[in-house]
Amino acid sequence: YFITKKKLKMNITLAQAKAVIEAAKTKSEALNVKMDICVVDAGANIVAFERMDGAWIGSVDIAIKKAKTSAWFITDTAELTPLVKPDAPMFNIEHSNGGLITFPGGVLIKNNEGTVLGAIGVSGSVVENDHAVAVAGAKAVL
Repeated sequence: YFITKKKLKMNITLAQAKAVIEAAKTKSEALNVKMDICVVDAGANIVAFERMDGAWIGSVDIAIKKAKTSAWFITDTAELTPLVKPDAPMFNIEHSNGGLITFPGGVLIKNNEGTVLGAIGVSGSVVENDHAVAVAGAKAVL
């Protein structure tokens, strides 16, 4: 069967993923924090990962899960936070898919046309810093 280019999903390239990581590291350095940074494609497959010197080893898994959660649910993880609280409609969803992370630090990566290319997940500080670093990284592709 013939598949036209229009039907194919766009994915982040390795070069773009590296640019995302560099932008995230620059923001991390500005905030004086050490981060674990993961970039996944639109299917939540890891394209690039970097752990800054001194970043918490325990945050490696968190960064990966934030990126995957953002890609799987096509939303920033910060937007999921209110939906997963007790009595909220998605309570306990973090136990699905081998474990999700539903607090800030996972951000979608889109191109100029708004097409989702993947996601970035960042962990290593308070969630406000994680989110700010992820946003800075995601903007590198625009």
